[in-house]
Amino acid sequence: MLKNKKVLTAIAAGVLVIAAIIFLTVESAGGTLDVVGKRSVQSFDMVLNAIPDQVSKEDGGKGFSLTATDGGARFIWNGETDESSRFDVKLQADAAPFIQAGLDTGKLPKDYEINDNVITVGVKLNDGSFTGTEESALSSYEGLVKNGRSLINYHTDMDHFGVKLGGGNMFEWAKDLEISAATKQAQDKDIVFVLSPEPLIAAGVDPEKVEGWLYAPVPVMENGKKMQVNKFLKPFNIQ
Repeated sequence: MLKNKKVLTAIAAGVLVIAAIIFLTVESAGGTLDVVGKRSVQSFDMVLNAIPDQVSKEDGGKGFSLTATDGGARFIWNGETDESSRFDVKLQADAAPFIQAGLDTGKLPKDYEINDNVITVGVKLNDGSFTGTEESALSSYEGLVKNGRSLINYHTDMDHFGVKLGGGNMFEWAKDLEISAATKQAQDKDIVFVLSPEPLIAAGVDPEKVEGWLYAPVPVMENGKKMQVNKFLKPFNIQ
């Protein structure tokens, strides 16, 4: 009898392990158990409702944009792949502050665009279309979660959701616009435009002279270890 109990216990433990693996696999794949993906939609909706005047549909009817309060940056997203566009999801920044800080635009990497004094970085979505409506900024973001789930993450140290835009560039927003779960204090960085400094510095930028952007260390996870990485940040409190 004792032997049978041990066998049953071992089987039960094995079932729990398999269940946990299935849960994590489905969550990572953006399935029905995808907590981060679903909650990011709810949180992003709060941001859109907090600053409706800064959200608009892009010219040509493809995607939506959220513009920084100072007009110095934009986050642009589309819910599905657009073959006519190089990027489906992107961040644009006014190039002037970087040029004034020494940027030689001709030395930027090929995955950066510079047009009309605007720097653009971004990514393409997976193939496939979103089955919902593209008539609102939120439904377009839902399409982004569906077709580009690997781009969506949660930054624990900041209590932020975010969209990864390649090369360490991203757009982040607070999960809760009132209180940060990370600090238990009032949230003061509701939205943050993030640029990776290395390509810009390599193209001549003095990071300490870029007006309108903070050059500061940010805690990130690299290969399972927490470390500090410098970023260009443009944060705003929208509440």
